[in-house]
Amino acid sequence: MEQTVLKIKYHSKEIEKLTYIDGKSDWIDLRSAENVILKKGESRLISLGISIQLPKGYEAVIVPRSSTFKNFGILQTNHMGVIDESYCGDQDLWMMPVLAVRDTQIKVNDRICQFRIQRHQPQIQFEETDFLGNSNRGGFGSTGKQ
Repeated sequence: MEQTVLKIKYHSKEIEKLTYIDGKSDWIDLRSAENVILKKGESRLISLGISIQLPKGYEAVIVPRSSTFKNFGILQTNHMGVIDESYCGDQDLWMMPVLAVRDTQIKVNDRICQFRIQRHQPQIQFEETDFLGNSNRGGFGSTGKQ
């Protein structure tokens, strides 16, 4: 398997170092680098305590962990964060913008989100047509509940 090296700067000595768990998931957990108390309806940026230099032609995608809402009652306000390779300075700190839907407390080292890297999308050209020539699936949201 191809291996990519990411240069990382830690801004906190309290958070655990990032690890890649081969064979389990290719998403990497990110931790809060600060203690945060939020009241229902409050929003803020939570420091993830790191800066990373991504390889040229890559971007990072940050999303909540599946347990983040259940455990902390927060929503990532931009739903999915995208960090491109130009955000790589010593003070380009990775953050998670959140909104609390209930009173909550997040502690240093709590795993609140995850990321992965991906190549930039290739250059796209659109070709207009009157017919796509495929079967219809039944409309938006047509796959049902189960």
